[in-house]
Amino acid sequence: MTTVTPVIPHLWFDREAAEAARFYTSLFPDSAVDFVGKIRNTPSGDCDIVAFRLFGQPFRAIAAGPMFRFNPSISLSLHFDAMRDATARDRLDAAWEQLSSGGSVLMPLDAYPFSPRYGWVQDRFGLSWQLTLSAESPAPPPAIMPTLMFCGEVYGNAEEAGLFYRKVIGDSEAGLLLRYGEDMPPNRAGTVLVSSFRLGDTWIAAMDNAYPHGFSFNEAFSFMVLCRDQAEIDRHWRTLSAVPEAEACGWCKDRFGLSWQIVPAWLDTALRSGDQERVDRVIQALLPMKKIDVAALQAAFGAG
Repeated sequence: MTTVTPVIPHLWFDREAAEAARFYTSLFPDSAVDFVGKIRNTPSGDCDIVAFRLFGQPFRAIAAGPMFRFNPSISLSLHFDAMRDATARDRLDAAWEQLSSGGSVLMPLDAYPFSPRYGWVQDRFGLSWQLTLSAESPAPPPAIMPTLMFCGEVYGNAEEAGLFYRKVIGDSEAGLLLRYGEDMPPNRAGTVLVSSFRLGDTWIAAMDNAYPHGFSFNEAFSFMVLCRDQAEIDRHWRTLSAVPEAEACGWCKDRFGLSWQIVPAWLDTALRSGDQERVDRVIQALLPMKKIDVAALQAAFGAG
């Protein structure tokens, strides 16, 4: 049996990670906050770390100051299946009301050619959401998907990036792929209107968008790759890291500007151990690292 390498969306908040996680998990089924802990004496001071689930999809979050801010280059897409759920429209409207409260509307909730009910909103924490009612889909997409918008300098790279990420992770799968036609300027014909792919157990959507938005991927939304051992960390780091100045504490950026955290699965367990003294030692060992040295972190964690 092949072991799945987990790929988990990670959200960087200023100071509201736990508050945001509790809010999000209150909105959707099969959702819960699994852990709230603290890492201390970092360059951002003491930071809350959070593990939570939305529709069963794992997420991680950190409250580490205002260094990075969310923008719509990465959003969370919610799909409500009207074919199989008579309450789908009402559930979409209820989620929209909550997510838009105190936030800003990017595309009004309305009927569009691609959906009888759709809206794009940035919530009060800055995170972007796309809500779509699926009325005719024989195979509905996952209820929630991180969605990457390739715009600006990386416009036209959505298809190449999806192929690259599937090759890097290995345990992956291609999903939907729709292209822009000749009559859809300013987007070039053949670029990606919408696509999807699975990395580990996480489904991700991607699209190209030629409009001048003025934003791009940043560290506020990254993907954690939970590796089995040092060899797997080395392999993923070698393949994904393309911006040396962005390397820090297991974080790196790929050639498309997307941020990744290449970390041992063991670290996730250690940070949730409840032993603050040992967690503190691990964090102090981690802070000077670029690529993670698993043996050094395990030595810092020690036996108590």
